[in-house]
Amino acid sequence: MSFDKQQNQNTNRQIKLASRPQGEPKAENFDLVTSDIPSPNDNEMLLRTVYLSLDPYMRGRMSDAKSYADPLAVGDVIMGGTVAQVVESNIDKFAVGDLVVSNSGWQDYSVSNGEGVLKLDKDMKNPSYGLGVLGMPGFTGYMGLTDIGKPQKGETLVVAAATGPVGATVGQVGKQYGTRTVGVAGGKEKCDFAVNELGFDICIDHKADDFAEQLKAACPDGIDIYYENVGGHVFDAVMPLLNAHARIPVCGLVAQYNATDLPEGKDRLSMLTGLILSRRLTIKGFIIFEEYGDHYPEFLETMSKWVESGDVKTKEYIAEGLDHAPDAFVRMLNGDNFGKTVVKVAEVN
Repeated sequence: MSFDKQQNQNTNRQIKLASRPQGEPKAENFDLVTSDIPSPNDNEMLLRTVYLSLDPYMRGRMSDAKSYADPLAVGDVIMGGTVAQVVESNIDKFAVGDLVVSNSGWQDYSVSNGEGVLKLDKDMKNPSYGLGVLGMPGFTGYMGLTDIGKPQKGETLVVAAATGPVGATVGQVGKQYGTRTVGVAGGKEKCDFAVNELGFDICIDHKADDFAEQLKAACPDGIDIYYENVGGHVFDAVMPLLNAHARIPVCGLVAQYNATDLPEGKDRLSMLTGLILSRRLTIKGFIIFEEYGDHYPEFLETMSKWVESGDVKTKEYIAEGLDHAPDAFVRMLNGDNFGKTVVKVAEVN
């Protein structure tokens, strides 16, 4: 699923929501249009997108179902975090050439008043990390684990989507706190990467027919922390293994984002509520910048040191060209991409 390339330095390509997806997004749900490059007014700046972040939450915003944030309207430019370069600036604290993390969305150019924009080091070796391990996904993993999960040395931590940008961060931070870390990922290649490169103690392939049995064998002392960003059959296998006072940070449910109806099979809600009571579970959902925005500087300082030292590693899946964003987005939702999904839109000048 991709559009014909129509890049022109004198135009602004934008990918808009053409219609609301029913189930998995398709090509007809997206519309590529071109417009004039906007001009910044007083106290505004013009940003040129260099990298675009693709994240599961975007699927929820394409729906009109009630959620924590207003949905996209049909015809809106699809939202998304970006690393961008300042082209023109009428804001004192931003200069032409600065690299910034912004929310420019799926387009080449955007105008910003500077609100919510974070400046990056111009000499940053991998600017795209500002959308992954040093950006929203890494921040989500770090705060969800440390504040809600409250890891203690020797505890068992299970991490869903272990090689994704959130899960990979959670697992590696867990190791810094001395947990026994069990990853869950899709396929041998991802599981091998989680163990051999990211330092997980073990990783279980959720596609295996005997996944639940393998998970139980990997957690002989039960599960103290389960970091939830997937849902579906992974959580079904986790539930009976949860220890008393287990903590479950919930930042996403990617297995359910394309669902158009409730899953088949037995209703397990009564089982879960029974476990919440009998095992005194803590289950807390969170939206990272709403709950923890003031902790970002603390996170960035800590995580930057770990990345620089090699204590925390990261992997990216980079799609080339804005026109390939829809296809890369669907692949990410299906678990086909390996690592943090980023679209390279332009070069840094």
